[in-house]
Amino acid sequence: MDLKALQDIPPWEWPENTGEMLRQILLDEGTPESDRVLAAELAGDYTVISDELAEALLANLGSASRPEEVRSRAAISLGPVLEQGDIEGFEDADAVPITERTFRRIQESLRNLYEDADVPKQVRRSSLEAAVRAPLDWHRDAVRAADSSTDGDWRLTAAFCMRFVRGFDEQILEALRSENQDVRCHAVIAAGNWELDEAWPHVAALLSSKRTEKPLLLAAIEAAANIRPGEAADILIDLTNSRDEDIVEAVYEAMAMAEGPWAEDEEYEYDDDDFVDDDDERTP
Repeated sequence: MDLKALQDIPPWEWPENTGEMLRQILLDEGTPESDRVLAAELAGDYTVISDELAEALLANLGSASRPEEVRSRAAISLGPVLEQGDIEGFEDADAVPITERTFRRIQESLRNLYEDADVPKQVRRSSLEAAVRAPLDWHRDAVRAADSSTDGDWRLTAAFCMRFVRGFDEQILEALRSENQDVRCHAVIAAGNWELDEAWPHVAALLSSKRTEKPLLLAAIEAAANIRPGEAADILIDLTNSRDEDIVEAVYEAMAMAEGPWAEDEEYEYDDDDFVDDDDERTP
């Protein structure tokens, strides 16, 4: 199957040999950069990741001859399986698609790359962003250093990492006021993950404002259900009138998570009548 065709197919419908195909593409020296980036992105999916594919990603990540975008993408794709391993552990061999040995090797490689000042910044940032998916003690100092940097890229990385690493409540609250929307979005997600009650006024304001851009709104919808589930329903109910299907779906998922009026329904089925043609002026 053509590599690009995989993008249009749900991962659970990929052919059985997809993992091996991606591994060969990643290891083939003649692979064009665009194909290598795409293969690295797809290789991180839970349906195909394995010890062998993880090793192929590590080979690209650790190669100084590879373009920064390829190395960065390889690092990010290792993040989800690290998180899965951290959550599930390795007592059940079927719970995680890689072995504990590979898990530890990924952790070590990511730390070494992050700590190597000669490695390009983009690769170091991506290595840290992947590593924190399975939090370790050294991550706190790394996130603190990124947050205190004068470099906006590193501060963005810090905001992302704060959703996985505890102990940054004050920094999260400060990031909520950032002029950088990406930083604010990560901060909202982090506030929700840690159920940070002090962030509630900010999250509620995002939900109530028609000027909130869609990515930030979606983050606020999920965060609201985590921070104050009892109060979230009163605000979220108004968003069910949105003409945007993604927003409506996110609201009902959040309401269910918050044990709102629809919590007893396993899945809310909605149709075109649910999307009211109102004056919603949110940025698409």
